Amino acid sequence: MTGRGGPDPYDDAYGESSGPGDGDGRDGPGRGSDPGLPSHPAGPPRIPPPRSAAEDSGHWPGALDGQIPAPRPPTADETPAGRAPESAPKPAANAEPGEPAPGPDPEPALGPDPEPTLSRDPEPDSAPEPPASAPLPAPAPPDAPPAAPLAAPTPSAAHPLSHDLLRSLLGAWALTACSPEETAAVEAHLNHCPSCAEEALRLRDAVGLLHTEHSLDLDPMLRSRVLAGCLGRRPARIPMPGWAGAYDAEAARLDALLRDMGEAEWRAPVRLKWFDGRRLTGRDTTVAGVIGHLMVVDGIIAASLGLPDPLGADAPRSPQVRTEAYWRHEPGASYGAGPPGAVRELWREQGHALVRTVSFAGRGVAELDVPYGDFALPIRDAFLDRALECWVHAGDIAEAIDYPYEPPASAHLRAMIDLCVRLLPGTLAERRRAGLAAPPRRLVEAGTPGRTLHLQVEGTGGGDWYIALDSPAAVAAPEEAVATIALDQEAFYLLASGHVPPQEAAAGLSGDTEAIRDVLFATASLSRL
Repeated sequence: MTGRGGPDPYDDAYGESSGPGDGDGRDGPGRGSDPGLPSHPAGPPRIPPPRSAAEDSGHWPGALDGQIPAPRPPTADETPAGRAPESAPKPAANAEPGEPAPGPDPEPALGPDPEPTLSRDPEPDSAPEPPASAPLPAPAPPDAPPAAPLAAPTPSAAHPLSHDLLRSLLGAWALTACSPEETAAVEAHLNHCPSCAEEALRLRDAVGLLHTEHSLDLDPMLRSRVLAGCLGRRPARIPMPGWAGAYDAEAARLDALLRDMGEAEWRAPVRLKWFDGRRLTGRDTTVAGVIGHLMVVDGIIAASLGLPDPLGADAPRSPQVRTEAYWRHEPGASYGAGPPGAVRELWREQGHALVRTVSFAGRGVAELDVPYGDFALPIRDAFLDRALECWVHAGDIAEAIDYPYEPPASAHLRAMIDLCVRLLPGTLAERRRAGLAAPPRRLVEAGTPGRTLHLQVEGTGGGDWYIALDSPAAVAAPEEAVATIALDQEAFYLLASGHVPPQEAAAGLSGDTEAIRDVLFATASLSRL
C-alpha cells in the first residue's frame, strides 16, 4: 500500500496486494513472532523489499510508455544498510504436517523480470479508504531526506485521447487553435466518427461566417429609402433637386468612412492615380490630403453659386492647379499634419452648403455653368462629376486603410456612367486635335446618324449606350454600330478613374479595332487629379 492510500501498483506488478494481518506495519504478515498468525500457502512474495520514494509512487520514468522495465527486488548485497538480515522462520505451533510455516517469502530466482501490470493511482480526493484490518505504513524517520517530486505522466500512443475529449476539441480545431498533435488526433478521429465529422463541418461553416469579406457598412440605398419614406409622409418644404442626390449620397458614404478614423489612419499614405492622355500617372499624399483635394475642387462649384471659395476669390479654376496651390499653402496638408480630421469638418460643412444652396435656388440653377479652366459643365453635371470623384477617392482611401467599399446605388451609378458617355464624343474630338486619335472615317451633317460604338456595361447600374465616333454633332444610332465594347461596372470604374491601362480594361471586344482603341483611351482621359 502506498503512502497515499489505495492499492499499490508496485504490489500489482508482483501479482498480489498485502492482506490483513498483524505486524509492525512495515514488514507485513509473517515478519512478526505471534504464533496465532494464519498460515499462508507458498507462492510469490506478498510484500516487495523496501523501495525508493520515486518507485513507491508507481511513476518511475518511462513506466507509462513501456520503455523501461519494472524494477526487480534488490539482491542480498543490495540490502539497505542498518537493517538486520532476515532469520529462518520458526514453525507455527498449530501448523499441519506438510504445510509450510509462515515466514518471510523466499527471494525470487534471478532471471527475466516479470511484466508489470500497472494501475494508475487514484486521485487523492477520490482514493478508497483502506480496510480497517490493513496495517498502516510507518511514518518516515524525521531525518529522512524529502522525496523527489513526482514527474507528470507524459501522454503516449498507448493512451489515445477519448471520444469525449476529441469532441470537445472540435471548436478549437475549426478555429485552427489546436496544437499540431491535437490537430492530427482530431483529424484522424473524424475519419472514423460520422457524428463528429458532421459537427466539425457545421463548426467550420460557422467560422467562415465570422471572416466575411464583405463591407460591414449599411446598404448605400438605405439612406435614400429612409429619406424617401419620410418625405412621402411629410414632403419637404424645400425639396432637394434629383440631380444633386448622387453627390449627397456619395459624400455621406465617404463621410461615414472617415468618421471613426484615428490619427494614424488620417496620415496613411494614399496613391492618387489618373490617365494624363498618354500614360498612367499618380501622386502620393495622405488621407487628409485627399479630403483637402476634394474640398478645394468642390470650391469651384461653391464659387459659381456665390459661396466662399476655400482658396479665395482669385484662386485658379483648374482642379490640379488648385490642389497643388492648396498643398503648398498648407504645409502639412499633403502629409496629414495638424489636428486629425479637421479638414473633414471643413469639407463636410461645404458640401452641406452646396446642397442647401441649390435646393433654395429653384429650377433655374440647373442651367448654370461651372468653369473648370479648359472646359465647363452645367451644374447638374458638375454635381454628378463630384459624386463620381467622391466614389473614386473613397475607393483610394479604403484601399490605403484596407477596408472594403461598395459601389454606389444602381440609380446613381447609372447616372455617372451616362455622364461619362455624354462626354466621350467631345473628348474624342479633343484627342484628334492633339494627334492622339485616328481621324474621322465618315463625316455627316449635324443631327444625322453616323458611325457608332455600342458600349455594354454589366451590373446593377449598367446598361447599353451608343457613342458617336466621328463628330460630337452626329447622332449615335444602333443600326450604325461598327464595334462593341463589353465590360462590367467595376472595370468601367477602373477605366474612367485612370486606375488601369485602357488596353487592359475591356472584357469583350468586337468590330472596328481602331474605334475600340480610341474610345477606351478617351474614357481613361476623363480621369484627372
